[in-house]
Order: sequence, then structure tokens, then C-alpha cells
Amino acid sequence: MVKSFCSTLKVELIHRHARPTRAQAQPAVFEYVEVSCNRQRLHSTLGYTTPAAYETRRASARWAGAA
Repeated sequence: MVKSFCSTLKVELIHRHARPTRAQAQPAVFEYVEVSCNRQRLHSTLGYTTPAAYETRRASARWAGAA
């Protein structure tokens, strides 16, 4: 799974937009992971939902089960 993620990161971000320094690359990678991967990209293993939506739904279900 990690190799797949790294491959996607390289194809969609690293190879498309060169950043000459690590200081320039770090915010771009953070934004890619937090915005694109976690809030926009649908994941088949999560029922074609985003990781953020999946976690919100799981948390709501835990709270509902605890009440």
C-alpha cells in the first residue's frame, strides 16, 4: 500500500512540478496529502469515499454506539 501511495505521489505531484529545494517541496507534499488524498480523492477500499469522510462516519458511529 505504501509503495502504491509513493508511486501516486511521484506521478501526480513530484514529476509534474519540480521543486528545487526540500523547503519548497515540504508544503506541497503536505497539501497534496491533506487536501487531495484525504479530502478529495475517493478510495475504493473505503467504499468510494474520502478518508476524511470515512473517519467522520466511523467517529459518529462510535459515539452513537456509546450513547
